[in-house]
Amino acid sequence: MVRRIDVTGSDGVRLAAWEFADPPKERAGSDSAGADSAGADRAPGVLLLHGLMGRASHWAPTARWLSERYRAVGLDQRGHGRSEKPADGPYTRDAYVADAEAAIEQLDLGPVTVVGHAMGALTGWQLAAKRPDLVRAVVICDMRASALGAASQREWSDWFASWPLPFATLADVRKWFGEDDPWVERPNPMRGEFYAEVMAETEDGWRPVFSRSQMLRSRATWVYDAHWEELAQVRCPALVLRGLDGELGRAEAQEMVRVLPRGQYAEVADAGHLVHYDRPEGWRAAVEPFLEQLAEDARGDREPVAP
Repeated sequence: MVRRIDVTGSDGVRLAAWEFADPPKERAGSDSAGADSAGADRAPGVLLLHGLMGRASHWAPTARWLSERYRAVGLDQRGHGRSEKPADGPYTRDAYVADAEAAIEQLDLGPVTVVGHAMGALTGWQLAAKRPDLVRAVVICDMRASALGAASQREWSDWFASWPLPFATLADVRKWFGEDDPWVERPNPMRGEFYAEVMAETEDGWRPVFSRSQMLRSRATWVYDAHWEELAQVRCPALVLRGLDGELGRAEAQEMVRVLPRGQYAEVADAGHLVHYDRPEGWRAAVEPFLEQLAEDARGDREPVAP
């Protein structure tokens, strides 16, 4: 079951949140009314935040196994998926963080574990630094804390301009992003599938559901700056996870773990930037132990002890 829930984000922007399964049942023998009021027996919340150009549906396989024990909600962030795409934005870091904050509060998810990929991971740790009362833990998937710089932004602008839009068919989408895209070093069918999910049919063919210019504006608000200071302010448990062939290098990932007060490290073999999408089994094997430890700490009615 997939259920859409409308959320009002920062500046009144309409956001689409998605619950991919029925909420888990409360433990047998518990007083449901009392448990809900106390918050003790409710299923722990997990907020899934996609990266730039992504959408909540990319989290569907993850949400299915999470929903066995958690209330898993994916959010289409502003400018993405089925959420509103205001022409004037704003597409700033503050706006994205405020949107996630609003979603957690309106859906009564907190304190929540935020699982973020790329840009969504940055949103997750910035939110954890800003609102520690709302965030129980954070999973940071393949997102760098270092500044990427002007050259990176120019490369993205040139890459967007190279897209052969419109695509005649979805098969053409899959082939171009999975094989023909100059950024693809070797054929990657799952990359093609990833981009097929963010295309919509129009009168002249298939086009992205997002504005490429808005994506560049969004990216410009974080690529020029480093984010180490905010990372150091994350007091909750945090898992830094990378694909071995992803964008986050091992040395930087391990430095991020060192900077985080409660940081942990994991990596997934044979995975690129889209770790959770193209290697779902490896992704689950890396993330689940972290979540199980959080659950064990909660069952023991104690806070995790800082190292």
